[in-house]
Amino acid sequence: MLRSEHSRLRSAIRQVEDSLDVAWDSFCADSGVRPETPEARQLAEVVLQDPSEFDWRVVDAAMDRLICPDCGAALGSGDTGCVSCDKANGFRFGARETDRPAVPPGNEHAIRVSSAVARTRHRYSPRARTGYELLLPDLLDGALPTTAEAQRMKHLINQLTDDKLELLITPADLNRNT
Repeated sequence: MLRSEHSRLRSAIRQVEDSLDVAWDSFCADSGVRPETPEARQLAEVVLQDPSEFDWRVVDAAMDRLICPDCGAALGSGDTGCVSCDKANGFRFGARETDRPAVPPGNEHAIRVSSAVARTRHRYSPRARTGYELLLPDLLDGALPTTAEAQRMKHLINQLTDDKLELLITPADLNRNT
């Protein structure tokens, strides 16, 4: 089974997507707007005018609710090279991040980047996405690799073929496949 089809990653992506929906619904309620209305779409457009004013989950959720005028995908999720999606994809990284309680500093940043890659994996090469996808479930559980651990993981990833990368399910699989 390919990693992209594996339940561990699917479950982690579902968890992130659920958290985006909760953040969006809460943001809409705080703004006096009902989700899934034309007003909510306008609110999503306002969010993207200055993403730095909002939590990354609200920004990602706003992008999910807007359609790219160039390719028709959810904004920021179209193929690399779509000018509007490429620009919007950069917006998500201008948003605020607040670490959750009882997790190492930087965990929220790692979740944001890993989930952005995992949710739009077609925008990234197998080498670029493998580490993010492998770590996302553990990041959601509060883990955060050290710099040395991340560098070792990247080194191991770089030794594998694209086909072998797709077979990895957990970070421990890297040691068994190199």
